[in-house]
Amino acid sequence: MKRLIVTLLLIGTVAGLLAGCGSAASANGTITLTLGAFSTPQPIYAKLIPMFEAQWKQQTGQTVTFKQSYLGSGAQSRAIINGFQADIAALSLAPDITAIAKAGLITHDWTSTPTKGMVSNDAVAFAVRQGNPKGIHDWADLARPGIQIVTPNPQTSGGARWNVLALYGAALRGEVQGVAKGDTTAAFNFLKAVLKNVKVFDKDGQTSLNTFENGIGDVAITYESSVLVAKKAGKTEDLVVPTSTILIQNPVAVVDVYANQHGTSKVANAFVTFLTSQAAQQVYVSVGQLHAVDPTVAQATDSQFPPVTDLWAIDYLGGWSKVSANFFGSNGIYAQAISAVQG
Repeated sequence: MKRLIVTLLLIGTVAGLLAGCGSAASANGTITLTLGAFSTPQPIYAKLIPMFEAQWKQQTGQTVTFKQSYLGSGAQSRAIINGFQADIAALSLAPDITAIAKAGLITHDWTSTPTKGMVSNDAVAFAVRQGNPKGIHDWADLARPGIQIVTPNPQTSGGARWNVLALYGAALRGEVQGVAKGDTTAAFNFLKAVLKNVKVFDKDGQTSLNTFENGIGDVAITYESSVLVAKKAGKTEDLVVPTSTILIQNPVAVVDVYANQHGTSKVANAFVTFLTSQAAQQVYVSVGQLHAVDPTVAQATDSQFPPVTDLWAIDYLGGWSKVSANFFGSNGIYAQAISAVQG
């Protein structure tokens, strides 16, 4: 997905530059919101932010402007915890928001909205070279000898964690050739086989797709939306949707402590509410090629997306409270697999 908004450096620089610099309304009535987001939806916010600024001005007479930072979801979450004073966190996966809440910075129940705190849906899919010369059609193909994969790093990227869960879960569900349903040992071995073929672990999903578009690798494991947007922008990769894949759900929340300090709570909450409005959801679909969380919009637009035979949610693996430790803890499934592959 192409970058339409300037990314604000890396995690340490973001924290150093913006910590403490959020502001309440200025003397001329302008108020500034600081948005800390994951990298993928930059083109979407390029459309949504001007829409909200105009709406807020019309409704209140007040001018609102935005400062924006885009990083891998995990890196952005840690930046906010470590002092980057974002008024709003818009991240890839729920645990990255939960971590901010556990740090005492989000004090309300961010899951209490009609969409349970989520603003968009997506799915893990593949970007392959035009014409799919390597014949990559499903997860099993990623474990073939000689296939070169690019994917983000789960230590910094929420998208990368979705990728790992998608391929392991598909195997565990018996949707990967050669892996019996429920065979945890075979699913783990399949995960290792795929990780062995990873050529580049990038910091975030957008960087990973850029790496692929720059000619590295045979396949990128990525968001379905990222490939659709790239194709819409004239890129040459093709989209492959595996038989079985995970439903990605992207959360957003006001960071109460920082918003209260800056005097921005009212407008920050209004922006979060705006993101699930029908007008905003239409933008998520049309610009980001994401599945809407608004059921009315989804019903009208989901037919434009490639069908998935077996689409399943994080609950299949026990939910994030279980997955975070079991998969991504210091001795979790991913840690063991990557350690075995990298020695």
